[in-house]
Amino acid sequence: MQFQLLVRNRRKIAFAHKLLCSLSLAFGLGVGMPSSLAAQRVIIRLGPFEQSVAIADLEKYAKTGKLPEKLEILSSVLSPEVQKLLTRRLQVDPAVADKFIADLVRTPEGKQLIASLGVAIPGSTVESLQGTLNIALRQFNGLSALGFLRAYPQQDVTVDATGAIALLVEFSANRLQSQALGVLLARELAVDNNIPFRATFDPAARGQETEILQTLTFTDRQRNRIIPVDIYSSRSEAQAPLVVISHGFGANRKFSEYLARHLASHGITVAAIEHPGSNLTSVNSASASGNLADLMPASEFIDRPKDVTFLLNELAKLNSQPGQLQGKLNTEKVTAIGHSLGGYTALALVGGELDLKDLRQYCQNSLTFGESPGDWLQCTAAPLGDRKIQLKDERVKSAIALNPLVGKLFGKNGLSKITNPVLILSGTEDSLTPALNHQIQPFTQLRGTKYLLTAIGGTHLSISDPAYVGSAATTIVKERRGVETEPLRQLTRGVSLAFTLQLTPEARIYQPFLTSAYAQSFSTPQLPLRLVSELPANIKPWLEFVVK
Repeated sequence: MQFQLLVRNRRKIAFAHKLLCSLSLAFGLGVGMPSSLAAQRVIIRLGPFEQSVAIADLEKYAKTGKLPEKLEILSSVLSPEVQKLLTRRLQVDPAVADKFIADLVRTPEGKQLIASLGVAIPGSTVESLQGTLNIALRQFNGLSALGFLRAYPQQDVTVDATGAIALLVEFSANRLQSQALGVLLARELAVDNNIPFRATFDPAARGQETEILQTLTFTDRQRNRIIPVDIYSSRSEAQAPLVVISHGFGANRKFSEYLARHLASHGITVAAIEHPGSNLTSVNSASASGNLADLMPASEFIDRPKDVTFLLNELAKLNSQPGQLQGKLNTEKVTAIGHSLGGYTALALVGGELDLKDLRQYCQNSLTFGESPGDWLQCTAAPLGDRKIQLKDERVKSAIALNPLVGKLFGKNGLSKITNPVLILSGTEDSLTPALNHQIQPFTQLRGTKYLLTAIGGTHLSISDPAYVGSAATTIVKERRGVETEPLRQLTRGVSLAFTLQLTPEARIYQPFLTSAYAQSFSTPQLPLRLVSELPANIKPWLEFVVK
């Protein structure tokens, strides 16, 4: 993914403006502390420059939008957007506060957060930061930037500009909310470890077929798009479904090559498509302009599903022609697999209805610098208007969405239109498409057969091919890849095969591999893995805790 390009666009905004925005990432109390313990002033430090701002003045500005006389010097910085950021709250269920903090500070990401806070607030200690967070998480009305500043146990809080901006780039409220939810998911979705999962075979193991790679290029003259595709097939005569794999924004068709080869080794033909309007080449070419609209046009949200529909039409022709692929392209029974923006593509193809009314309102009124890059990317669809858009292809019978970009693209009910089976994978440490807003809440909309695979501690690129470099080599956020996330990729191999074969007479044989017990058998202490078809009743109320 080349989400770092989105962040570079934001970095072109005035330095001072970004500094104030970064305060939204300081977590804190929503209610006051005793005045003897509460901070009264914020001292903004940038090299030799220091500016003192009374917290009371910031609070008054945040409440009314009117600048007190003392803050008029900062009028060019304190915009309406900053006003929203200063009062925005991160809701965390107080019942899991202790567990969340205890788990968070033991993880590399949690240690990084505390360290980054320490850099942003010179003179602070690990104990003081953890203590403030621990108390703050118990407050009924959530965590806010002003609450944190007011709660910090010193009268003056010095904020280092450089450290604060680093916090802005690295963390978001949505991401931390997903982390908090991960604590609950790891506990509530666990099965009894004393009962080992047993089976006579493992679909995660390589199949017996030798995969054959063939690269084809198709030209859609009507839309002026050149579409390369890698076809992975075998000599198997089995009539398996066709799988189409769609890559994410700024990636290419090699992103999930390990998965394509695995499926082909089991006799499934796979078509890994490359989308010319949002692949690595196009994004790199457009990045020089620094304009988000140039990086990816709004029409790409429509063109991507149409790329797949066009491809299926072309493959249907090949299937009936003499040649290596004759009879191997079952275009009437397709499973769409996609990662990130490709996950959106898969969901649209299987029946998700674009509903952009809420998205337009969100992008115009609520989008802030503290949001994830995925939230910014979805807003490129806003110019499509308020109309509902149906891109379903009836040949796509099921979909696997890996860390999908969803957010508000389908509105409140767009995913409920899907009646075919869907599997969604999420990672609780995903900084680019945070799990809560892009995977877990959307999962609750689905009405048909559905599965949610959650990697507790997984990141956006944890399921990428280890050999793939492309966009992953330059991502701005830290990712968990390589050996430590191999269990997740192994599980993805097994679950993807079992899910795809639910469209065949072998469905019952592979059903046991779409269970919590199978998923958890791949878990490690560093990467717990969970698979469910419904969220437990005690998890659903947590979804009401949203960033306000």
